[in-house]
Amino acid sequence: MKEKSPWLVLLVTSLGVLLTVLNLGTLNVALPEVSSHFHAGAVATSWILLSYMLFNTILILVFGKLADIYGRRNLYLIGLSEFTIVSFLIGFSPNVWVLIILRALQAAGGALIITNTTPLITDAFEERKLGTALSINVLVASVGQLIGPVVGGYLVFAFGWRWVFWFNVPLGVIGVIWGIFTLRSVPGRAKNEKIDMMGNLTIFLGLGGLILALSEGGVVGWISLPVILGLVMFVVFTACFIWVERRVKYPTIDFTLFHNRPYTMANLATFLNSLARSSVVLLIALFFQVVDHENPFNAGLKVIPVTIGMIIASPIAGALSSKYSARALSTTGLFGTCIGILLLMWHIGGNDSLFWIIFSQLLIGMGTGLFMTPNTKSIMLTVPLERRGVANGLRSMLQNMGAVISTALSLMIVTSALPGRLKNAIYAGGHTQLTASDVHLLVGGYRIAFLVMLVMTLLAIAASYLRSADKGGSKVQRWG
Repeated sequence: MKEKSPWLVLLVTSLGVLLTVLNLGTLNVALPEVSSHFHAGAVATSWILLSYMLFNTILILVFGKLADIYGRRNLYLIGLSEFTIVSFLIGFSPNVWVLIILRALQAAGGALIITNTTPLITDAFEERKLGTALSINVLVASVGQLIGPVVGGYLVFAFGWRWVFWFNVPLGVIGVIWGIFTLRSVPGRAKNEKIDMMGNLTIFLGLGGLILALSEGGVVGWISLPVILGLVMFVVFTACFIWVERRVKYPTIDFTLFHNRPYTMANLATFLNSLARSSVVLLIALFFQVVDHENPFNAGLKVIPVTIGMIIASPIAGALSSKYSARALSTTGLFGTCIGILLLMWHIGGNDSLFWIIFSQLLIGMGTGLFMTPNTKSIMLTVPLERRGVANGLRSMLQNMGAVISTALSLMIVTSALPGRLKNAIYAGGHTQLTASDVHLLVGGYRIAFLVMLVMTLLAIAASYLRSADKGGSKVQRWG
């Protein structure tokens, strides 16, 4: 039995997606104000972002399985309620470490929302209308990415940093009440399956160790105890994760899927693309505030070309995917991203940098939009029908993992290039006065970061091209 009002289900779940997407975009431009308010150092400031991203990445896997076991409606409503309550509490944080802990709790709510949105829509719509409903949901997420930096910049400029979190509250309350009366309960379909707790724990500790090492290394040095401990955690727990996953009945990651080369290369390209381009908006938003002393609102306006490019290219990629192979479209998109990052590296800090920064972001967004749709299609069609849920979960995890590592890595590279007295400057916005030589050092760090992104994109191009030799959009190795 389908929902009586499937479009209401779409609206309420799209509101949840919009909140979670806006949450990331608004904070990217508000970060200097938050850092300044708490007098936070470079490491603490970076963890305001990283705590949410790290917990969200891992919990998406855990909650996806929980939803399969216990059903989606109640978990979605719990997630939206928790996200709303924590957003309210964050505005009262007495210090930066309480804020970081609350951000991790907020990530749990965000993960519950994200993992249940698409299945709730799928349950509500009949098959002939499902494609339209899902495309609208994706469009809402794209709009959230587009307006997030602008909304965040305006809220900080007009009302203060707390409203970056408090604006979630009325929307969240509406979403919870609406959801109670709109969403119907559907029993879980995998009640006999178990959650891979050891797998999730080991991957969390391994990834957490890597993020700890990257965030600390650029500030306190690479031979410090936290960095060494983080790297040891990464190596040990990654090995433990692989060992566990090969032995449990219901693994977090099914390694047998990687016997398929097109699937493996497409997922590797997903991870490398996310690693290369995810921190571009954050770095550019910080740059305009630190170097040009832009207020958060103006800085937010100058980073929306990435999302505009994605919105332009994504429907084009969808239309072309039936005529051209995933390898051709995705690899072409990555070339566009590569050119955009190369232009950023070349022109950042120059007298004519504004035009090139905006144009480069547009290219990166268009390249990403052209890459993602056919690459995702390739992943989903190169696994058996009954494994598509697992395959999609892994794709989402790799994309999120690339984003969290990208953020930590790029901030580490930029701060590593600076002397001790300037390591906090990247987060200070217009509150720090920089000399010409200081700006030169900062620009140098940005160029190194963009160079690393360029290398990651080139590796993504290689992975995308090596996926298979399919000759047409409908000739991927298809299962099911």
